[in-house]
Amino acid sequence: VSVYVKVFTNSPFLVCMDLARSQEELIDPKYLWIGPDGKNLEGRMYVNLTETGKLVVMGFKESMSGAYTCTLSHKIIETTTQEEREMFEAYKFMVYAYREADHAYQVFVRFTTRKCELAANGQFFEELKKILNNIISDLTCHIVESSYKCRSVKVPKEGLLRELFVSFQVNPFAPGWEEVCHQVPYDCEDVTNMRVQEARDRVGEFFSKQTYALKHEFQTVPAIRYVDNSFSVTHIDSCRPGFGKNDVTHKNCASCCVVCDPGTYSPDNEVTCQICTRPRVKKYGARSC
Repeated sequence: VSVYVKVFTNSPFLVCMDLARSQEELIDPKYLWIGPDGKNLEGRMYVNLTETGKLVVMGFKESMSGAYTCTLSHKIIETTTQEEREMFEAYKFMVYAYREADHAYQVFVRFTTRKCELAANGQFFEELKKILNNIISDLTCHIVESSYKCRSVKVPKEGLLRELFVSFQVNPFAPGWEEVCHQVPYDCEDVTNMRVQEARDRVGEFFSKQTYALKHEFQTVPAIRYVDNSFSVTHIDSCRPGFGKNDVTHKNCASCCVVCDPGTYSPDNEVTCQICTRPRVKKYGARSC
């Protein structure tokens, strides 16, 4: 059975029996839990073991990932002879640490301009970035990977127009984001994702106001102006180092950033774990080979 535990939280109860056995009477049951390191879990500070064989792993970290096995032993007594037999059954759980994916948003937007060769195009683009960064800076988000291209566009009934195709990413890791994270270390991704979603909404609102301003506030049409309804957003996920997505291996947690398996690693904020060419890595959550 695969079990996924969010980092720094407690695991669900791992039960040392199957459903059928849980409906039956057990005589002198004993439970032996072995952790990923091959050692008995009884007495460990980070586990809670109940007398009915349930296990909770507390404050789960990447290094706690791996196989948790339990051996259930119980007696069967023959009613006629009162002869005792001891039965053994083993249960195995693969337990993986996971994090929520970090979100960012790729934005595409267009503006009409008079000519592609205008120096004003570049100046406008730089000014636009400054304005957007100011709108979202208090959220410790910023604009990255920004670019624009001027293209000729044939528009029905309007002929050939020149348009600036602008692309940028709304990213939650502006300088100072770690300090915000330190205030809430356990659910950092949740807070980061809420901040970048707010930033995305503010950027969207900024562009929707451009449509209103063009229609109601300008006496003369500006040389560079927003193309109505050209704003579009694409959602982008990334994982923290040591984590990655794999919807084949971890199909029950396909949207999660799951700890990298031994023999794989993730050095940066990519979305997948890479395979080590010489698999020396024996631990979960490796950031290098």
